[in-house]
Amino acid sequence: MTGRRRLSSPRPYRLLTSVAAGALLVSGCGVLPGASGGSREPVTVMTWAPDTTGADAVNMAGMPAMARTYARWINEEGGIDGHELRVLTCNEQDTAAGASKCARRAADENVAAVVGSYSRYGRAFLAPLEAAGIPYIGGYGASADEFTSYLSYPVNGGQPALVAGNGEQLAAGCERVSLVRPDSLVGDSMPGLLDTSLSRSDRPASHDISAAEEATSYDAEAAEALDKAGDGCVTAVLGKGTETFFDSFRRLAPKGGEVRISSVLGSVGQSLVNRTGGPNSPFEGALVTGWYPESDDPRWNEMREVIRKYAFGDNRIDPSDTGVQTTWIAYTALKAVVEAMDRPDIAAGGISVSLNRGTEVDTGGLTPVLRWRFQDMVGTAAYGRIVNGRVTFQVVRGGRITAEKKGFVDVTETLVNARPSG
Repeated sequence: MTGRRRLSSPRPYRLLTSVAAGALLVSGCGVLPGASGGSREPVTVMTWAPDTTGADAVNMAGMPAMARTYARWINEEGGIDGHELRVLTCNEQDTAAGASKCARRAADENVAAVVGSYSRYGRAFLAPLEAAGIPYIGGYGASADEFTSYLSYPVNGGQPALVAGNGEQLAAGCERVSLVRPDSLVGDSMPGLLDTSLSRSDRPASHDISAAEEATSYDAEAAEALDKAGDGCVTAVLGKGTETFFDSFRRLAPKGGEVRISSVLGSVGQSLVNRTGGPNSPFEGALVTGWYPESDDPRWNEMREVIRKYAFGDNRIDPSDTGVQTTWIAYTALKAVVEAMDRPDIAAGGISVSLNRGTEVDTGGLTPVLRWRFQDMVGTAAYGRIVNGRVTFQVVRGGRITAEKKGFVDVTETLVNARPSG
């Protein structure tokens, strides 16, 4: 954990005067459709993510778009426990300055929570949120700081869980593994996670190859990975650079070779498989580790129906994208906690208190039941806030990312016992 837990109490209730018995007025806009009566204030939250076309930048525009779509749907259903949901969005621009600006705006707007967002710059946005007492619910997990801040409530195990799970997935059929990962502090943690999982199946440690995240060619790294893997497996976790790496790899790999490729969702996704040829994609047969069930699983049906009816054709929202899926799950968590609080006025401090006391979130099987008490957390120095250490094993078949193994695989033990690299 970082810092001491500071629990803010909800601000005092503000009694509203109803202009008509049983009518809920929302900022002069009339009665919220489906509301059950009684005076309930709107709940204002924020969702941020980078929305940029820069060559070296991440674009996760589907996440704020999904948040707005969720709000249109839930408000037509009567809101969350009678509260109108108001969603503010912010373009984080994939920069530390942008992340900090979004967080300061959230504080200025007195939002009740930041929900279902993406940023690689945890230090830049968490300090302003902590100063304002604003909880960060269901971040994508792109920043290590999300797993240590006392006001972060992650819904997945982030990249650490994916890498740990990837090691377990590869151990089932790979005698040797080459790992290609970023030359960064985040990348430095990956060999320890992967190798801990490999060792549990008596596999040797991976051959570790560090690489620049945004290189235009990975010929040297691909050649080294091929040489060291033999007839084993090559896994690459390079974010946007993963496609470029496997392009170099494909050119160098011998025809009919036995080397199998692998990655994690976020570095490889359905949109990438589609863009590179679908059933004829070089990723056909690749092993992929994810957080959630495959995108065609019936458990996503409600989300897909909401997108169909309320996104109004917004092509930024891809239901197979892990960012969109994480935002849906994060808003499911927000809905659960607001309903559990059952108050006329929802404040940031009250949300944190409710979550800390053990409010349960049932995501309909998209994750295990989530709860953020101390005893629910992994509790290690590096991953203190992780409460969901489960992943899914998937494989590319016929141009679709489908389940390789049904159900979740728990990698919590690996997260706890992962040995340092080097």
